[in-house]
Amino acid sequence: MSIDNICVVGMGLIGGSFSSALKKAGYAGKITGVVRDNAKGNQAVERGVVDEATTDVAKAVANTDLVLLSVPMLSMREQLEKMAPVLQSHTIVTDAGSVKQPFIDDARATLPYLNRVVPGHPIAGKEKSGLDAVDSSLYQEHRILLTPLPETDEDAVTSVAQLWELAGGIVESLSPEHHDDALAATSHLPHVLAFAMVDMLASRQEMKEMFRYSAGGFRDFTRIASGDSVMWRDICLTNQAAVGQAIEEFEAHLAAIKQAIAAGDADTIETVFRRAREAREEHLVIK
Repeated sequence: MSIDNICVVGMGLIGGSFSSALKKAGYAGKITGVVRDNAKGNQAVERGVVDEATTDVAKAVANTDLVLLSVPMLSMREQLEKMAPVLQSHTIVTDAGSVKQPFIDDARATLPYLNRVVPGHPIAGKEKSGLDAVDSSLYQEHRILLTPLPETDEDAVTSVAQLWELAGGIVESLSPEHHDDALAATSHLPHVLAFAMVDMLASRQEMKEMFRYSAGGFRDFTRIASGDSVMWRDICLTNQAAVGQAIEEFEAHLAAIKQAIAAGDADTIETVFRRAREAREEHLVIK
């Protein structure tokens, strides 16, 4: 089907960049942004991020072909409940949340149909958030993960994939379970560690001195601790089991390294570090 009208709920980094990327790529349809206040809506229109903006979700989605939800995970259900009474049967509902199974559960509990639901997650971002962080090139050559339901229409998946490709992304599909487990280890855990490390140093009396003497490695590793605290709180709470498992696995590895250091076991320390370096160089594709 032709997607002539798009509604993006949430004009932060992810939603705003999606809209901006489509416009830059020549998308000819109308894009409406749903914002929390009129001032932000006016800014989004003035900057050319969207064609129109409103604070009324129901009004925005009533006559649209596709809705992208780009709000914190614990806000998804509230937005779905507001949308549900006015959704037309052809309207595609997708999202950009970092955890998929909770979104699917919310959709099953609130929406009048599931055949037009296409859960998704762009693997892209910055440590900055909000409308000021919007970047039309954010998704260039980045993976976009879709986790369709068994009920999802194939043409709905195709439409969502084509829009993300127009925005510059590389689309892949996988199961929600696989997505949530993989992202817990590769994205959610690193953010937890970065937040925890910065919080640990910030609690010390000599905090200012500690940060002043930090090297490039500390800055690189903890950059992501500048991320949106509400968004990452919601991710941890909606992916509790997988994040908890990832933390436990990390604790076990860290404890082994701690033991090797205490024992002066140079061979074990070097083996772990070398194995990690080789695995990263062989398998990690930086995007």
